[in-house]
Amino acid sequence: MPTTPHIEKHFSGSEIVRDVVIGMSDGLTVPFALAAGLSAAVSDTGVIVTAGLAEIAAGAIAMGLGGYLAAHTDIEHFKSEEARETWEIEHKRDFEVNEVRQIFETYGLEGAALTNVVDAISANPRRWTDFMMRFELGLEQPDPKRAPLSAATIAIAYLVGGFIPLAPYIAVSNIPDALKMSVLTTGIALAIFGAIKGRFTGVNPFRSAVQTLLVGGLAAGAAYWLAHLLG
Repeated sequence: MPTTPHIEKHFSGSEIVRDVVIGMSDGLTVPFALAAGLSAAVSDTGVIVTAGLAEIAAGAIAMGLGGYLAAHTDIEHFKSEEARETWEIEHKRDFEVNEVRQIFETYGLEGAALTNVVDAISANPRRWTDFMMRFELGLEQPDPKRAPLSAATIAIAYLVGGFIPLAPYIAVSNIPDALKMSVLTTGIALAIFGAIKGRFTGVNPFRSAVQTLLVGGLAAGAAYWLAHLLG
């Protein structure tokens, strides 16, 4: 009887999703909180739009730069640890061989099978270093193109998210009406974004949508209350 081939499906775009989540979540909540807070303190939507656009531009640049530096730091950290492992393999061979042995022992390997595997790994310095980086330190070699891609992804996601709460203030001159529209559109966007984020990250979409909506709502509510109190 022919068997149905087993096809494994794993999501492999976790880094891009992480960057989109970082940029979009901040892009939705920070400008939303700023616009809501200013709605209680000013009487002209032009002021809110100007402040919002300035914040979106500055936020996108800052977030993108932060993403670039974080990804670049990952690359530098990997290279540093790789150099250290290479040195230890060359100068502390017996110690490193024992570490390989201990790693395989945790998987239940013993006896001649363990000795053969350890010998095979330690026979090739390059392969040995790669093994130690992955299984001792838990580090995967970062993509050298990761830093600029991460910066661009976060910045663009922030820009897209930031215009959603600000758009009603551009379209409507009455602040109370613009605020209501901003709350509605941003709330819907937060819920949809949260559900999509949950879908990609393996979290219950409904729970993720509710959590994302609550975080954004609390941020905007706190800013509005504070501006109203001080104003």
